[in-house]
Amino acid sequence: MRLAGLSLGLGLGGFRASSSASSRSTVSACNDLTSRRLLYSDGHCSLLGNRGLKPRLSVGSCAISVRASGTSTVRSGSGSRDGEKMAPNQEQIEAAFGSWRSPVTADLVSGTTKQFGGSALDSHGRLIWCEGRPWQKGRYVLVREGSDSGGAAEDLTPAGFSVRTVVHEYGGGAFTISDDLIVFSNYEDQRLYKQALDGDRTPVALTPDYGERRVRYADGVVDKSNGLYITVREDERMRGKEATNEIVVVQLSGDSSAEPKVLLSGNDFYAYPRLSPDGKKISWMEWSHPNMPWDRASIWVGDISSHGDVVNRTCVAGGDEEIMEAPSEPRWSPEGDLYFVSDRGSGWWNLYRWGIDTKVEALYPLEAEFTRPLWNFGNTNFAFVRSKEASLQNKIVCTYRQRGMSHLGLFDVSTRTFSKIETPFCDIFGLMTEGEYVYITAGSTLCPLSVAKVNLLENEKGEYGYSVPWTSFEVDIENYRSYISVPQVVEFQTNVEGDTAFANFYPPTNPDYKPLAGEKPPLLVRSHGGPTSEAKITLNFSIQYWTSRGWAFADVNYSGSTGYGREYRERLRGQWGIRDVGDCCSCAEFLAEKGMVDGKRLCIDGRSAGGYTTIASMVFANTFAAGCSLFGLSQLADFGDETHKFESRYVQALTGRVVPPNQARIIYEAVKAKGLPVALVEYEGEQHGFLKAENIKHQLEQEMTFFARLIGGFKMAEEVTPLRIENYDD
Repeated sequence: MRLAGLSLGLGLGGFRASSSASSRSTVSACNDLTSRRLLYSDGHCSLLGNRGLKPRLSVGSCAISVRASGTSTVRSGSGSRDGEKMAPNQEQIEAAFGSWRSPVTADLVSGTTKQFGGSALDSHGRLIWCEGRPWQKGRYVLVREGSDSGGAAEDLTPAGFSVRTVVHEYGGGAFTISDDLIVFSNYEDQRLYKQALDGDRTPVALTPDYGERRVRYADGVVDKSNGLYITVREDERMRGKEATNEIVVVQLSGDSSAEPKVLLSGNDFYAYPRLSPDGKKISWMEWSHPNMPWDRASIWVGDISSHGDVVNRTCVAGGDEEIMEAPSEPRWSPEGDLYFVSDRGSGWWNLYRWGIDTKVEALYPLEAEFTRPLWNFGNTNFAFVRSKEASLQNKIVCTYRQRGMSHLGLFDVSTRTFSKIETPFCDIFGLMTEGEYVYITAGSTLCPLSVAKVNLLENEKGEYGYSVPWTSFEVDIENYRSYISVPQVVEFQTNVEGDTAFANFYPPTNPDYKPLAGEKPPLLVRSHGGPTSEAKITLNFSIQYWTSRGWAFADVNYSGSTGYGREYRERLRGQWGIRDVGDCCSCAEFLAEKGMVDGKRLCIDGRSAGGYTTIASMVFANTFAAGCSLFGLSQLADFGDETHKFESRYVQALTGRVVPPNQARIIYEAVKAKGLPVALVEYEGEQHGFLKAENIKHQLEQEMTFFARLIGGFKMAEEVTPLRIENYDD
């Protein structure tokens, strides 16, 4: 049974510990909170701090309004209802921040926001996507768009199956489309199955049944010439030993009980097995402990022999121990050259090419990130344009990030020139091309995560047209438009001289209400997970749940976040629990100093690694009045022994990640023993995070109820029965 948890806490008094937090000192600090009260813990604990900086502000934002075709039904764990248009009141009601009533309910957030599991195109150019449905207990389903414009989409995955892999725990690359064939990983047993796109869609097993989910597959490609499927396998059959990661070959026809052939092995991790256009070569990415793939990795090429073995192996990038680089995304061009992304030398992930002369060359140096950290298999941030249009010959379409914002561009391989494609999106990844179109996974401040189809040919107005065939939000966003808070990108000074950090600041927004005279809103600061990740600016209704009720919200891209180059990313090496904590505190204090929030009602929350930042902020600083840690770390010394292989050495450089339930129980018992208020809730059937609608709803409502009870100044508009809190509700 897999459990996930959440935790909340209140910090009072002036406790302060050494800033050089270790795993043992962190726990003992929590144990010694004689002047603090941890009031609610659903998995791990949380606490707070004070800095006194004088940061500066720079503001930027992007916005887009997108309406996608399809259903406009609100689904929740307890049933469904039609999404009705919410008309703002004619006269505004004067009420305290935090007490505002909002149509952005917990039911809306939990039951209407679908997860995204990747996309592909069939042989006819029709879009296929994988969506996770909270109203179906988080089940992932492949869906194909209608054959005609505006036609109804159809589910491809039959009942009883869920398209999801847990290789590296985070998965990705769970399915592949080749002509009329689907190959996918089924969540329940983690076996590979093949399925026809049309006709009889009954899934047929391709790999052995080992009786439990100890063998998993991801990131595969079909070798059509030989009837094979080449994929990454994670094998945990040797109990008591670390899982083995390999690239294996699976027969697409034959006996499913046959053991797949091992093609590549010997290193700790593999990704991106990709065949050259003529099928004679294979490329792949590999890395070893203690590195994460964004620290140091290598890309290789080998010949495929007549016996199906890989011979004549050549390291294309990452083989020089004197050069710190993390190459990623190896991809063959139609001409047979290998392209990839690397941050060698400059510290920025840029495009490179390895040609027939076996020389590596930088294509267009730019202070920008052309890929993202490989948390999930299948990152695709550039693609080759395959169009007969003369103006699109020898072009690569790519997305890149600068200062946390995504852009789309076209690179001309022949002339080595680069042109920007103007789109209304702020977050772009997952590129696929079909003729003169590129499909992108994208979002903006007014558009949730969606799949957009962008025309690479400008129209007569010099614009690039686009459509949105899929969106993650199940209802018409226009019904809630006036309740959406549009963020500002805030840059502020950190507590390290000369360094600045960033946050997406969302002001309270609700057309039905106005605040009490002279009142400033409470603030919730979010420390994102990872920590080698980032706070994105895409419309997120779980954030709007707070802002539409009168809260200000700051999503912080603290030192160590991605999207700003290696130097910014590596600020956190050896400093996790220090630099991130300082940045979150600095952000909150900056906003209070500018008069944008109430400095006495500052709160913080975070998930996983962000949960540890929340805990550390409460223990080692005095900025926040309350906090909520969702499945956050508390006992760093034990983390490497309890977590999965992918992150088992991550703690050596930074510390952080998928958190075993025991971490929640440790902090819960320690705080309870001190006689401090605390509660623990564990959600059955969840993994790292919440996929089920009822759990998403419960977490949102209980976190806000907790804050409302403890920081004061308002009462929630909705009636929510609070959980019992040990040492508090006695």
